[in-house]
Amino acid sequence: MQYLEANKLGALGAMIRDRTEASLTGLSPSAAAVLSMLHFKPGLTTTELAVVVGVSQPNAVRLIDGLERQALIERGKPEGRVTPLTLTQAGHAQVEELHALRLAALDDLLSALQRDERQHFASMLDTILAGATTSRAFARTTCRLCEHDLCGPEVCPIACRATEIEKKENQE
Repeated sequence: MQYLEANKLGALGAMIRDRTEASLTGLSPSAAAVLSMLHFKPGLTTTELAVVVGVSQPNAVRLIDGLERQALIERGKPEGRVTPLTLTQAGHAQVEELHALRLAALDDLLSALQRDERQHFASMLDTILAGATTSRAFARTTCRLCEHDLCGPEVCPIACRATEIEKKENQE
């Protein structure tokens, strides 16, 4: 019985993954993450996106080439050895649809909870997310598909914890 909660959490994770992947509208999870990150942080480079998305540099280049062929992203003017990337209008529209579908799928899961249960669950989620956060890089990777306008840096338990970690490191 020691791992009962962990087992249930794993089942919830699988359910979340299945429902959110169904909302990707034909994109791979990595492609969706690239688009989502560029929606909120235009100008990121292939190398930066590779780190956030968790793919190798060659895979990131292929991924970006494919998104460029689909007219979802554009390469900017090279700045030395790096090239900033931005979304096209179609890319922004794709991200907005992706976020709407993802959030609807997740909200549907939460509909099983009453209002007070949902608030308690949200508090527990904040505790778990903050407790698991180890760095700013972890925060960027974990929040790669998030709707950043909903959960800004002052509210997001992951971003808040990453900021605490950075402040502590800077004091040492």
